[in-house]
Amino acid sequence: MQEKDFVSYEYRTKTVKAKNLARAMDMYEAFGWEVTATAHTALDAVTLSLKRDRRQRHKQELQKLERQAESVSATLDGLERAKTLGADIFAYILGVIGALVLGGGMCLTMLIEGSVPAMAGGIILGIVGIALCAVNYPIHRGISAKKTRQLLPVIDENEEALANVMEKGNELLAADMI
Repeated sequence: MQEKDFVSYEYRTKTVKAKNLARAMDMYEAFGWEVTATAHTALDAVTLSLKRDRRQRHKQELQKLERQAESVSATLDGLERAKTLGADIFAYILGVIGALVLGGGMCLTMLIEGSVPAMAGGIILGIVGIALCAVNYPIHRGISAKKTRQLLPVIDENEEALANVMEKGNELLAADMI
């Protein structure tokens, strides 16, 4: 009777954003995980099914490095969101104010019939509201470009830290195979 080499695996599923799929696959493979399947979710995310040899040497060190990598990856996600968050909030507020000023001008023009000063004031308010809405996009682009320039060095540092942690994990895996 022929004996088989039995390998027991541990399994895990992780859900990541679709735009971060390649980074997540590389990250988990650096710690000994093998991607067995991917499934797209309804909210622009992907669920990764992973497996790893349960009897792997240096398992505790790999788990520690994996937690560090997940932490750095979460920091990178937060930094990517921070590039436009302030600009988005400002744009929403300015857009609402512009729409309210435009609506106020329309109300002033329509509610006070026969009054030339009210009509002139309403037209002026409407033009101001349209101008506020028109300058919203260039201001948004300027704010987000400035914030991006500020955050790029920090993002690069975190990407380098993630690469270093992944290299350490890969070195531990290579030490197992020798």
